[in-house]
Amino acid sequence: MRRFCRLAAVVLAAATLTFGCSQTTQTQSQPYAELSEYALASNLGFDIVKSLTVEVGPRIPGSDGDKRAVEWAQAKFAELGFDRVFTQPVRVRNWSRGLADAKVTAPYEHDLVITALGGSIATPEDGLQAEIIMADSLEHLTTMSPDDVRGKIVFINHRMERDRAGRGYGPVVSGRVRGAVEASKLGASAILIRSVGTANSRFAHTGIMRYADDVEKIPAGALSNADADTIAAMVEAGHKVKLDVHLRAKELGWQTSYNVIGEFTGTERPDEIVLISAHLDSWDEGTGALDDGAGVGIVMAAAKLIKEQLGQPKRTIRVVLYAAEEIGLVGAHEYTRLEKDNLGKLIVAAESDFGAGKIYRLDTLFSPVGLTQAEPLFTALAPLGVERGNNEATGGPDVSMLPKYGVPVVNLRQDGTYYFDYHHTPNDTLDKIDPAALQQNVAVWAIFTAFMANSSIETRSPQS
Repeated sequence: MRRFCRLAAVVLAAATLTFGCSQTTQTQSQPYAELSEYALASNLGFDIVKSLTVEVGPRIPGSDGDKRAVEWAQAKFAELGFDRVFTQPVRVRNWSRGLADAKVTAPYEHDLVITALGGSIATPEDGLQAEIIMADSLEHLTTMSPDDVRGKIVFINHRMERDRAGRGYGPVVSGRVRGAVEASKLGASAILIRSVGTANSRFAHTGIMRYADDVEKIPAGALSNADADTIAAMVEAGHKVKLDVHLRAKELGWQTSYNVIGEFTGTERPDEIVLISAHLDSWDEGTGALDDGAGVGIVMAAAKLIKEQLGQPKRTIRVVLYAAEEIGLVGAHEYTRLEKDNLGKLIVAAESDFGAGKIYRLDTLFSPVGLTQAEPLFTALAPLGVERGNNEATGGPDVSMLPKYGVPVVNLRQDGTYYFDYHHTPNDTLDKIDPAALQQNVAVWAIFTAFMANSSIETRSPQS
């Protein structure tokens, strides 16, 4: 019997009671059930997102909106009663989109909905007029002849597939990121892509693109998917399609942004840290409600509700709002650099950065012992519709660099079926968030975070 109790104590490491073995088994889930109920009845997550989108708005790195966001985040952490609030400076490029417009001039005149891709140069002052050449994908583009491409506007017509897990994103986003370089190598005058998104609307989707130092820079933009369909149909009908494109993007120099961090200090093991995170910046055309205002609201609210319902955590809960995720995980890289000697203190790291759809699965990257000790966590999350996933988690974008330093990470998988309808568009606004789905997110994150902070789970392998 004593041996069984010791085994149960390991498996039920989250229990805070010190009664007999059978009593622990019966009562350990009650605090999590009460926390779940408390979070599901709370509007705090939505109120935080509303505050960020209404009081700050769009917050592209280095902009005035970004500066407002940093001030807002510090004030919000203080208002919520976090024990410690601090910042980490991050150097960022300040790029301005400017105006963007385009139209078909042949075979007939037709206005298009277009946006500049993040980091693009401008077209000449009087615009750029040229025939287009269509490629089905980035890979198709690389097989084209320079004789066919030279002087033309490359149009990559690669349609994104809708998928709950967002698996359609990877195959098409390479054209956005690397298309300008590959098109320029072939002598193209500019590149336009079908928007990386799943809605067939007339909203264009922006996103970061890259240049290479040894390849001439050319303007880069994205067309709405509806307009991409129109142009593709023209080409497929055998027409020579000519465009007139105007992009007014420009660089405004380097600025300082900040990672903003709030903590509830652990009462028993303050040097052991549970890191939950989101990114504070957004693109400039919407208000960044889904990407990533929702994540900001979820992780800030989860930590606060744990403090209200369960009291001070045993381990430190650290909420990191990363700077400049949209332009290349800049704040995350700086956090990792500054904290490199302290990464061994992280019990787990996780990020919410996939909108506000309901969470349906928890993937982990735990040691075998930690995976066994996490059984009560999987049990506690099941009533919220969250199933146990695999043990191959990569973490969200900003924490994806941490596993190579031995940091355990998780993915709280959200339903992203419609996320890419709004992603990086002017349509990413507060009304796209379902408050009930957001409450489920907050409840799941609160249970996960509380379990990690109040249990003795050992997530790391001994060698790490």
